[in-house]
Amino acid sequence: MGQDQTAKLEWKESGVPVATRFDDPYFSLENGLDETRHVFLAGNDLPARFRPGFHVAELGFGTGLNMLATLMAWQAAGAPEGVRFTSFEAFPMSVADVSRALEAFPEARALADPFLDAWGAGRRLFDVHGLSVEVVEGDARKELGRWTGHADAWFLDGFSPAKNPELWGEDLMTEIGHHTAPNGTFATYTAAGFVRRALDAAGFDVERSPGYGRKRHMSRGILRPREI
Repeated sequence: MGQDQTAKLEWKESGVPVATRFDDPYFSLENGLDETRHVFLAGNDLPARFRPGFHVAELGFGTGLNMLATLMAWQAAGAPEGVRFTSFEAFPMSVADVSRALEAFPEARALADPFLDAWGAGRRLFDVHGLSVEVVEGDARKELGRWTGHADAWFLDGFSPAKNPELWGEDLMTEIGHHTAPNGTFATYTAAGFVRRALDAAGFDVERSPGYGRKRHMSRGILRPREI
């Protein structure tokens, strides 16, 4: 991947990386791991739904923190076999930046060595303590249409819709619906009206629920049964 496609960062004194391309932090300024657990795990009723072959998919891999939080939840659920995590990322971070960002979360960093080793070697399909992980590099608007998978749970974690609208458009949300298994779910930190409407049009029953920290609301939903 070309140098222009690598994530460009600035660092706050607190250790939070900010994507200069989108002027948006990679995770909560308060506690990114707690935010992930509230929004993406609890928002998708995880770890309670984990079962053999369960598939989590994500828009926006970033630091890999969501993946590592999923790993911990999966381990807590007894590590059912065949669970997979697929993420789509247009601007991957360097391994040095990922490692630096994860230092803020010792619980996640303690499990990260297999991920960092693979990431530093340029591998985008790898195993982390038994969890199968694939990161698809490139524009999700193109890559998702080529993907053959169907997720049981979606983490929609692009940068702010106001700053990264291309990752929240109606066409992409329609693809999310097409690539969701029956009774599949999504969760996202945003409650933006146009995102909620796009997900409803994509086939989800969408609900607004309490957000994390200072954020009042987030969105979550379940795929409606498809008409035969």
